[in-house]
Amino acid sequence: MDDSTIIAAASIFTSGITIGIGVIGPALGEGRAVASALTSLAQQPDASPTITRTLFVGLAMIESTAIYCFVVSMILIFANPFWSHAIATTGH
Repeated sequence: MDDSTIIAAASIFTSGITIGIGVIGPALGEGRAVASALTSLAQQPDASPTITRTLFVGLAMIESTAIYCFVVSMILIFANPFWSHAIATTGH
C-alpha cells in the first residue's frame, strides 16, 4: 500500500467514526430538550410562546455540534490537508 491509499483509508474511517460518534450526543440532547419542553408545556400552557422560543434556540445550539462533526468529516473526505503533503513527498 502506498501513502495515498493509507491516507484515503484513514480519512474514510475517521470520517465515519466522527459522524457516528459525533451525532450521538446531539441526538440524545435534542430528545431530552423536546421531552422537557413538552412537559413544561403540559404544566404551563400559558408560557408556550416563551418555552417554544427557548426550545428552538436550544435545539439550534445543540444541532450545531452535529453540524461541526459533519463539516469535519467532509473536510477529511474532500479537502484533506494530508493529501498535499503526500503528493509533495511522492512527487505525483
